[in-house]
Amino acid sequence: MSTTLSSGAGANEIKDAGLAALGRRRVAWAAQSMPVLAAIGARFAKEQPLRGLRIGACLHVTTETANLMLALQAGGAQIALCASNPLSTQDDVAATLALDHGMRVFAIKGIDNAGYYRHIESAIATRPQFTMDDGCDLVTTMITKHADQLADVIGGTEETTTGVIRLRSMEAEGVLKFPIVAVNDALTKHLFDNRYGTGQSTLDGIVRATNTLLAGKTIVIAGFGWCGRGIAARARGMGAQVVITEIDPTKALEAAMEGFAVMPMSDAAPRGDIFITVTGNTHVLREEHFMAMKSGALVANSGHFNVEIDIEALERLAEGEKTQPREFVDEYRLGDGRTICLLGEGRLINLAAAEGHPAAVMDMSFANQALSAEYIVKNRSKLAAGVIPVPQEIDREVARLKLAALGVGIDALTPEQQRYLASWNEGT
Repeated sequence: MSTTLSSGAGANEIKDAGLAALGRRRVAWAAQSMPVLAAIGARFAKEQPLRGLRIGACLHVTTETANLMLALQAGGAQIALCASNPLSTQDDVAATLALDHGMRVFAIKGIDNAGYYRHIESAIATRPQFTMDDGCDLVTTMITKHADQLADVIGGTEETTTGVIRLRSMEAEGVLKFPIVAVNDALTKHLFDNRYGTGQSTLDGIVRATNTLLAGKTIVIAGFGWCGRGIAARARGMGAQVVITEIDPTKALEAAMEGFAVMPMSDAAPRGDIFITVTGNTHVLREEHFMAMKSGALVANSGHFNVEIDIEALERLAEGEKTQPREFVDEYRLGDGRTICLLGEGRLINLAAAEGHPAAVMDMSFANQALSAEYIVKNRSKLAAGVIPVPQEIDREVARLKLAALGVGIDALTPEQQRYLASWNEGT
């Protein structure tokens, strides 16, 4: 049962206020692996670059996100936080942010679809001047239902590939009325978060949900973007035989050159033991694929939305024959007696059944979020509406801070090398 309570920041909707103490400890544990964000938070506390800024954040409510929210609050921001996925909330984290830090929090793990959008509406009701999205549901809802508030928004950030795709569509149609930084496109985000974070946490979620042995299994990965690359590398490292499906010839060629089997999903369907979608598209796994799969196949998604798997087709093929042998495992029995197991309701398996990305990699992603928010505040009069990149100086600063935290040193160009790179008339 959910708890609606009042705090210094007003009403919140969380699952259980009694979980705050646990959340407090786990947020502190994650903070130990987020030194870059800690350094930014310490500077923010002194300089107050976000003083009085109302931030509406629609993000996965995890221990790592909590540390981002605390850094923003240290910088003077007023926070309203809702979840960006019905199954990604860590209820103890929601409780500590609401009770211990006076934030507006609207997030409960397992909330239904109506409740999910009610929470987004609650965040919008705080009249945010800045948006932070993971999948673009907050901005989409504001544009479609609360256009009267858009004039008050100075900018925003977007964390994911899926969200950036949606934002570019909005920009093309002329409905995006303020600048949004595509945090996902920063090198220090997608090269690490998408690849190493998704790679590890996706397999973590599958193993936690099923306790299956990956060694010797055939794992079919739909999509060879940065997320797919990361999952494939780690699945191979765990002893799995990896099959890649792709629509992009360049990515397919890269996967083949990496030594992975590459084929259409129609050919992969009868071979796979475990299927993982990471494309950002809809119905990547559908009826004809289910009909070809082995009995007992595990089907999971690590793309942002659960539309990558045609769950309605699976329901139709099973004709209501569905059981739940384990938490986060729905076993569908098809008419011919075969079973197919859908993990985490087809939602992000790394957050539905596990804890999402490790804090050490989210340190860089959320450092980009915090610094991009500061950048928009400082440059608000110069920025036009639309999708804008993370400034290169922010990307490089995040990398520099992370290297320093790891105790890693690098070389610097000598004056001679600088002159050589700046010249054009020196050859062989």
